[in-house]
Amino acid sequence: MQLLRSTAFNIIMFGSGALLSLWGVLIGRFLPGGALPVAQCWGRVCLWGLRVCCGIHVKVEGLENLPPGGAIIAAQHQSALDILIWLAIVPRPAFVFKRELKRIPMFGSLLEPAGMMPVNRGGGSKALREMVAGACKSAAAGRQVIIFPEGTRMAYGVRGQVRNGIVLLANAVTVPVVPAATNSGKHWSRKAYGKTPGEVYVTLHPALPGGLPRDVFLARLNHVFYDGLAE
Repeated sequence: MQLLRSTAFNIIMFGSGALLSLWGVLIGRFLPGGALPVAQCWGRVCLWGLRVCCGIHVKVEGLENLPPGGAIIAAQHQSALDILIWLAIVPRPAFVFKRELKRIPMFGSLLEPAGMMPVNRGGGSKALREMVAGACKSAAAGRQVIIFPEGTRMAYGVRGQVRNGIVLLANAVTVPVVPAATNSGKHWSRKAYGKTPGEVYVTLHPALPGGLPRDVFLARLNHVFYDGLAE
């Protein structure tokens, strides 16, 4: 039964993704900025499909800690579900994403028109400079820059490591940095096809103070991600 429910959800996710991507490509030709609402619509459709088909309910706590306007959300990353959640709940998300995703048919062509920021993970200092420039532009436009500082999805309950790039970003983009923890991998794991019913929690913590030393900044993020993991 679980596999059947997961299959039904995948039909909704990929089917709506294909249709909305096509619509986004068409509308993007005539309406600058039109791709982002299409992407957000897809995120909401997918969360609905998860509730109906898989019995997964997303609970978001701490939204009061997200300031209006530009901000950086330093989010824990356990599952593809994280992307859908942030698309659905943030007013104007701007993801930092790996460049390879641009190769996905239709969907990939919408990422940059929607204001998302590709990064070459093997590009060294040049890639970091490009990421910072894109984040500064997005934050100045009042968007919420979403970055996964671990650099990859981590299995639920596994302690990873926050990478140094988030410190560079925080120092260069003078907006609040809001840490966010999740348990999404408990119900939608990294590689599993089946989805496990239950409640997914996303918790936004108070913004980190500006001017923190590097080690203190990283220690606080690690504490939120791994010691304060949402159950």
